[in-house]
Amino acid sequence: MPADFNGYWKMVSNDNFEEYLKALDVNVAVRKIANLLKPDKEIIQNGDHMIIKTLSTFRNYIMEFDVGKEFEEDLAGVDDRKCM
Repeated sequence: MPADFNGYWKMVSNDNFEEYLKALDVNVAVRKIANLLKPDKEIIQNGDHMIIKTLSTFRNYIMEFDVGKEFEEDLAGVDDRKCM
């Protein structure tokens, strides 16, 4: 069982975030908007099952997965990538 991450998390800083997004080949407009945001995270964990909600004034996003199992993350509406 993974560590307990349940809770509501507030972003304090995001050093080098734009450079990180650039390395992921995220387009410049999305990078600029993302760099201005300070999203909160709500993590709901039930054993190995995780739900991570990213909450911001721009857009809310929910990711759900089981730890240790490959899954596809669909970033449609963010930067339209699909990640494994």
